[in-house]
Amino acid sequence: MSGKVRNFNRRYASEYNIFRTIFYISFIYIVVIPFMKTFYDYKITGKENLPPYSRESRLLYTANHVSLFDPPMVSMAVMRPIAYMAKKELFVEGEKLGWLVKRLGAFAVDRAKPEIATFKTVKDVLSTHWSLGVFPQGGIRPYGKMEDIKKGFVVIAKNAKADILPVGIEGFDGYPKLKPFTKRHVTLNIGKPISYKLPEDVIIYEWCQQMSKLAGYENTLPKPEGYEDSIFKNDKETVPA
Repeated sequence: MSGKVRNFNRRYASEYNIFRTIFYISFIYIVVIPFMKTFYDYKITGKENLPPYSRESRLLYTANHVSLFDPPMVSMAVMRPIAYMAKKELFVEGEKLGWLVKRLGAFAVDRAKPEIATFKTVKDVLSTHWSLGVFPQGGIRPYGKMEDIKKGFVVIAKNAKADILPVGIEGFDGYPKLKPFTKRHVTLNIGKPISYKLPEDVIIYEWCQQMSKLAGYENTLPKPEGYEDSIFKNDKETVPA
């Protein structure tokens, strides 16, 4: 008789303990960094934009989605444990990446039908020293336009009272080559935190504005009425009149 298959849309604070954190950080140092150094000529910019680390600080790391490598690359850039929201298909029995995804603390999300369990998991994760990771574009979209942005990341940020920190994945030119002495390229650009207290349309536009600069994308969203490009002009948080 087979046991009950766990639904990974609900994870608990106790799962984000010191042992998982050690495994997570070890994975970055032992696997991710050597892999990136071997196969990629990569750069990381904007580390000065990272808020000082504290258990009380709540952050939602958000990035454009260009490849399967995006979660480990973002984690490497910020060097903090991040629980990523991942499509539920990654958690089915037999999925090749499932074992690793589960052990690195990701949790399942139904894109078509978000569940209460998702918000409970978010609350539990942020009650620990871990942060959240979301890709607002949903699936992998390796092209340079900010469009079809899923607004769920703003709802989550406001519900969790977590500021949003954009990370732009720029110039990714493909998966590793097997040809000796040949490296691919990518730059990881860390942006400036966006307050969850801003209006929803302003948060989305501000995020797209930053990502257009951090990832070299075109922002196709219309500017909200009264919006000021504060992040890049005067570094002051501005709320539309």
